[in-house]
Formats: sequence, C-alpha cells, structure tokens
Amino acid sequence: MNTRIPELFLRLRSSTVAVLFVACLCPAIQAEDWPHWRGPERTGISSETGWLDVWPTAGPVTAWKGKVGWGYSSFVISQGRAFTMGNAEGKDTVWCFEAATGKEIWKHSYPAELGDKYFEGGTTGTPTVAGDRLYTLSRWGDTFCFEAATGKIVWSVNVQKETGAPIPDWGFTGAPLIHENLVLLNVGDAGLALDKATGKIAWKSENKNAGYSTPFPMQRAGQWLAVIGNGAAYVAVNPRDGKEAWRVRWVTEYGVNASDPIVDGDRLFLSSGYGKGGGLFKLGAGEPEAGWKNKKLRTQLNAAVLYQGFLYGVDGDTSQKAALKCLDLATGEEKWTQPDFGSGGVIVAEGKLIAFSGAGELSVGIATAEGFKPTARAQVLGGKCWTAPVLANGLVYCRNGRGDVAVVDLRKK
Repeated sequence: MNTRIPELFLRLRSSTVAVLFVACLCPAIQAEDWPHWRGPERTGISSETGWLDVWPTAGPVTAWKGKVGWGYSSFVISQGRAFTMGNAEGKDTVWCFEAATGKEIWKHSYPAELGDKYFEGGTTGTPTVAGDRLYTLSRWGDTFCFEAATGKIVWSVNVQKETGAPIPDWGFTGAPLIHENLVLLNVGDAGLALDKATGKIAWKSENKNAGYSTPFPMQRAGQWLAVIGNGAAYVAVNPRDGKEAWRVRWVTEYGVNASDPIVDGDRLFLSSGYGKGGGLFKLGAGEPEAGWKNKKLRTQLNAAVLYQGFLYGVDGDTSQKAALKCLDLATGEEKWTQPDFGSGGVIVAEGKLIAFSGAGELSVGIATAEGFKPTARAQVLGGKCWTAPVLANGLVYCRNGRGDVAVVDLRKK
C-alpha cells in the first residue's frame, strides 16, 4: 500500500484550508463601473466595496492626471474606458481614456462656443454609455452617438436646429437617458426623444425653456415614467411617447431647476438653489401631494444622495459659502451641517460619504446622521470644483472647471 498518497492529500487539504482561512480574513473587493450620470442606479450610490477609506498622511496615490478643457462635465466609466467632455479653442471635445492609466484612446472635437456668460463656460452635460455606444449632448444641442470603443460616429444631429427649441440661459445640459429604443434629452418643456439607432426624432414637447436636470427614470404601477425639470416645474412623462402623467410646479430664480429628483417608493424629493430649498411630495394616482417644504437644503447644482432615510448634499449657491448637510427625508429636520464646504458634491459607497469640496478637497467619512467625521482627507485639485466625484473600480475621478483631472487610487494593494 502506498502511504504517500494520503500524506500528500492531507498536506494539500491543509494548504487549502489555510488559504481559505486567509481569504475569509481579507475583505472582498467588489468593483463596479459607473456608466452614466449619478452611477449604476442613478442615485449617487455605488455598491463597490473594499476600497481605502483611511489614507497616509501624504494623501492617497494619484493614478493619473490630465487636462480636458473648460467645463463641469462628469466622468462615466465602462469596460475599462473613462469618458468626459471639455471645451478649448472654440471646440468641444469628447474624450475617451484608459480608465486606469489616463492613456488617450480617442477623442472627437467639433466647433462650439465657450459660452462664458454668467460663468467661466465650457461643457456641462455628461456622456452616457449604453451597451457598446456612447451618447452626448452639448450646450448648443449637438447630439452624438459614438462607438464607445473607437469613437466612430454612428449618427449626429443638432436637436436645437431640428426642433427650434429655445436654448436656456446656461445651455442644454444633463445627460442622455437611454430607455428601450430611445434617447431622452432635457430639451423643451418636457423633453425630447430620439431613436437610438438613427438619431431621428421620435417625439418632442413644446418649445419652452428646458431646465438643467437629467431625465430620471422611475416606475409607478408597472409603468415607466421619466421625470424632467424644466424652467418652472418637474414633469413626469411616458418615455415611449412623451405623454404627460403629472407635473409639480417648481419655480426657481432664473429657471435653474438643475438638481435631479430623488424618488423613494411613493416619495418624491425636489430641491433647488437661489434660496428655493426643498420639499417632499407623495406620489399617488394623480398629481403628487405636497408634504413638508423648507430652505434647509438648497441644492443648486448636484442633487443630494439619499441613504438609509437621510439626505446628504450641498446647501447653498456657488456665490455663497455653501455647506454640506444631512436632513431626515421623512421630516425635513436638519441633522448636521459642515460649513464652508463649497459647491462640490457627494456620493456614497460602502456606507461612507465620498465628498469633493468646491475647493478640491476629497474626504471620506461614515454616512450617518450623527455628523460628518472624515477618516481621510486630501487636497487633490484647486480651482472651482463643482462636479461630484465618481468612484469606479477603486479609482475616484475628480475634475475642476478649467479641466484639470485628478484620478485618485483607492485600491487596496
């Protein structure tokens, strides 16, 4: 009888147990792409885990830096590629980089005004990835569908010229929403839809001023709706045909309804800046019913993030010393405030806030109603940083208004 075989088996079994034991001690790393505005579920929340929330004194490692031109377009990340937009020398540019290294894969430029009236100008909308396609909308109505891998133009159309829709004061913005075979854009009184295969207009709304939010998809009673902010209201339409389901009158100074709506079951939260504030509505069979309203969370640019019943977001305008705040969604009660945060933005991952201040400081802290106590913070950029950060596959993408990009590496080695 060969006794070596059982001995070898016992050694292998012991080694396997040891490896499994070590693996159990190490936190699982779950990476995730960020293919469209506000993340995988369009809520500002990522399910990514295992990233570094405590940094050395010198700060986190910078994976790469770049320059993309003027603007506040965010990043979207899909299949190892990072996309954003910027303006320089009289042109808008759509950029595609290797997400991990910043190596340029392709770019496409086209003539576009800087549009520096009221602010420094540049691109403000964010691309959208759907399958193997990338969709973009410029401030002046230029709409593109690209092959995401190569930058080849599948189709392009200027929706303003096609429809005659008025360009709002800060230009068209928001990100395209892909629903079934359509591309929804915040153009006109209650949106515009294009056939995603051809760019042909499927339906349009009245030629009235658009707002600046991204069309937000939601389901009620088994029916899909898209909620779109215009110059004086938030309107819910059937994305297939544009038929209006309801609207909430929401008048903000200068028509700046830019923050995306937040939907939680049968609750709808709206908020805007310029002293307007926020309010909670109950969704039912007809028009939403108004609940509480106050001025404790005035989100001018980036929508708040709803996490475990609490809203985390920026209160105040770009002209003020805006604060980072936490509110109870059910009551509107303010739970805490972090002053002098500026007009930045926040996202949530693994139960933690990832906050990017208006002056370029990146910080991380537990998302709790008890207060914001950062476990890590570092100055990663300067200038005006109005764009919320993006977390994808262990990297945090940050940019400022003049187009400086800093990608912070939070992967555990």
